[in-house]
Amino acid sequence: MAEPIRVLVTGAAGQIAYSLLYSIAKGDVFGKDQPIILVLLDIPPMLPVLDGVVMELQDCALPLLREVIPTDKVEVGFKDLDAAILVGSMPRKEGMERKDLLKANVAIFKTQGAALEKYAKKTVKVLVVGNPANTNCLIASKSAPSIPKENFSCLTRLDHNRARSQVAMRVGVSSDKVKNVIIWGNHSSTQYPDVHHATVNQHGKEVPAYDAVKDDSWLKADFISTVQQRGAAVIKARKLSSAMSAAKAICDHMRDIWFGTPDGEFVSMGVYSSGNSYGVADDLMYSFPVMIKNKSWKVVDGLPINDFSRGKMDATAAELIEERDTAVSFLGV
Repeated sequence: MAEPIRVLVTGAAGQIAYSLLYSIAKGDVFGKDQPIILVLLDIPPMLPVLDGVVMELQDCALPLLREVIPTDKVEVGFKDLDAAILVGSMPRKEGMERKDLLKANVAIFKTQGAALEKYAKKTVKVLVVGNPANTNCLIASKSAPSIPKENFSCLTRLDHNRARSQVAMRVGVSSDKVKNVIIWGNHSSTQYPDVHHATVNQHGKEVPAYDAVKDDSWLKADFISTVQQRGAAVIKARKLSSAMSAAKAICDHMRDIWFGTPDGEFVSMGVYSSGNSYGVADDLMYSFPVMIKNKSWKVVDGLPINDFSRGKMDATAAELIEERDTAVSFLGV
């Protein structure tokens, strides 16, 4: 058996974590022969709830789960980490302006970035889930200067999975038959779900998604808005935000970082923008198509971009630049 790895989940008493922790502890993310020490961080008022989560994890009697450490202290939570999944963030409250939301989250992710810098391994892989995920991820990375920027990513896999599923349902195939959809940009309503490079396996043959769907107007309108607004639609229906699907996407994302992407396939991840072929400004966490090998991601460069896509990609980049500049102005506060 391998040495146990230390995996942190923040916001660990929340509902995304409740769906996520079992999958991690069972071996669905880091492998069936990888023992795990789970570190669960939350705010002090949530510690009694966390105790209940710990009991449940113990009661699952999972062979890979070596230890569960519940805490509200960063020096305990961030110590010697191999992986950090930052789920907890300040949610938007009614009447709250985006600027106020950013300010509250800058404080949280500045603290967590500093804790990563001080206590975690320099090889730690950090996934930011808490919204606004892209900008929170950027702030965390800026607050941990000695950890490579490439070790930070934010979750757009849920949007990627949503896009894949919408195309699959439209064409009448299972979602694993749809490959290489792309989510460009921000995990927000400006994100651009793009299927110009996607393929659908129909009757054993790879067909471009546009040819399989045979409905350009749907792909350029309702498909995009459905993916962009899906989170809001789930909240409206459930009166709670996406949890099961978010947890599944986190597992997909981290498993791909750990084990790599299949040959010829790319996935969407919010990663540090630095000298890409798509004209996206540097120093943003922007969702690109990436391929992953040996725990390192690489942006899939050089895909042809038409005018329709260009406009959408630029719009979401503009939002991210504005968010970044507002957030960075709070960093010194």
